[in-house]
Amino acid sequence: MSTTSDNAICIRRWDFSETSQTVLLFGREIGLFRGLAKGAKRPKSRFSGGFDVLTRGQVVAIIKPGKDLATLTEWHLEQVYRAGRTDLNINRIALYMIDLVQHMFTDHDPHPAAFDLLSSSLDAFESAQQPQPVLLRFQIALLDECGYRPELVHDAQTGRIIDDTSTTLAFSSRHGGVVADTVEPDRWRVRRATVELLRAAQRDALPAEPNIATALRANRLLAAHYRELLGKQTATMTALFSDLRV
Repeated sequence: MSTTSDNAICIRRWDFSETSQTVLLFGREIGLFRGLAKGAKRPKSRFSGGFDVLTRGQVVAIIKPGKDLATLTEWHLEQVYRAGRTDLNINRIALYMIDLVQHMFTDHDPHPAAFDLLSSSLDAFESAQQPQPVLLRFQIALLDECGYRPELVHDAQTGRIIDDTSTTLAFSSRHGGVVADTVEPDRWRVRRATVELLRAAQRDALPAEPNIATALRANRLLAAHYRELLGKQTATMTALFSDLRV
């Protein structure tokens, strides 16, 4: 049994009783973990009035090996991501992002870079005029962190350099990237502009004002790719992208 303190983002929250809560947190050093906060909603508790989704704070937890729930003893709220609460589109995007984190990682598997990515992306919504570029950076970088970096320069099936004279290409989740534009059922046709924007995002070199329609197409493609990786379409995917590729 050990007591640890970590910077964490609240991913999920459930009421355990009138005064207590169970939560799923994404800690920078701990990774995903679940905890029980007894008395969290009491006015004079050490939990900043209780946990809420899309907030970041410092948590103190007692983690017992073999136990599903850690015992949470303190929560010091540091950041409320208000854009995700006041703007419906950003709310859907933010919930989709934390849902990806929950599904792509296993419990107690630390990913500090992914935590920093999520935290900075949620911060960026507070001032971003367009949320699609923020989501694009997040989706492409999270794939890297999870070990699923898509191949965007070479044909993911043959290894050959992509033909830059073609106006359309294709993407295959089975092969893990861009492939030749053929009629095979395991690939989706994509515009060259979409691939070029994905390449820029992968290099962390998005233009200051990318074409929003192209960014939306790129995000939709990556969401469909995540769906194939997960083997299911999550509720947050459906809420954000009503027309995912099939």
